[in-house]
Amino acid sequence: MDLLYEVKNHIAWVTINREKQKNAISMDAIQRFLTYLDQAEEDQKVRAVCLTGAGDKVFCSGADLGSAMGEAPDKKAMMFGQYARLLTRISQFPKPTLAKINGHCLAGGTGFMLACDIVIAREDVLFGTPEVNVGLFPMMIGALIFRNVLRKKAMEMILLGERLTAAQALEMGMVTRVVPKETLEGTTQEILMALAAKSPVGIRMGKQAFSAVEGMPLDKAVETLALKLGQVAATKDALEGITAFLEKRAPIFIGE
Repeated sequence: MDLLYEVKNHIAWVTINREKQKNAISMDAIQRFLTYLDQAEEDQKVRAVCLTGAGDKVFCSGADLGSAMGEAPDKKAMMFGQYARLLTRISQFPKPTLAKINGHCLAGGTGFMLACDIVIAREDVLFGTPEVNVGLFPMMIGALIFRNVLRKKAMEMILLGERLTAAQALEMGMVTRVVPKETLEGTTQEILMALAAKSPVGIRMGKQAFSAVEGMPLDKAVETLALKLGQVAATKDALEGITAFLEKRAPIFIGE
């Protein structure tokens, strides 16, 4: 299958499984990805989602241009539209999302990465938006790039189409951590386990609140978030968290 889905220890793992095709994303994989996200959201056992690629050479090289270019214009438009829908779905997903960058991350793969909350990258991988080199332009992912990277840095990356090191990607704000190859798996597992231990309802309400106030004037955003904080504070998990803090013990969150 082009895309694999597995739930382990409260984590839903989504793996792009096209190693021979440099983990290029296909139309079928996009559709399946959307289905898996629906499953992960509905599954109360799932507390976080991890996205990665098969093998250790390429995380994702973007859209499968070979198959896409052979399609009729309406089919191509459908694929681009579904990819845009997927980016929005990931970026607004109510549970924590983490991208494990275990290989080069290029073109549309950059969109998947930037749509996630946390990005852990191997120190030897490369990043970039090479679309300009083949007469294209990184359209949909541009919306995410400009939400994560300073405009001048973003435009230089987009217009030159050059590859960046993991260290450069970290400096630009595209990734959250860069680690050696031998510690990538351990660091990823450590962070995922930490996410799984947090309050599911608190995180869901918090992420949805942040998404809702994006672009609001400051006074309106603060007012809205004050109301949301009151709602979070009224949950059973908040009561458990505060009680555990006072009792000097680890909280046990139930997601209510």
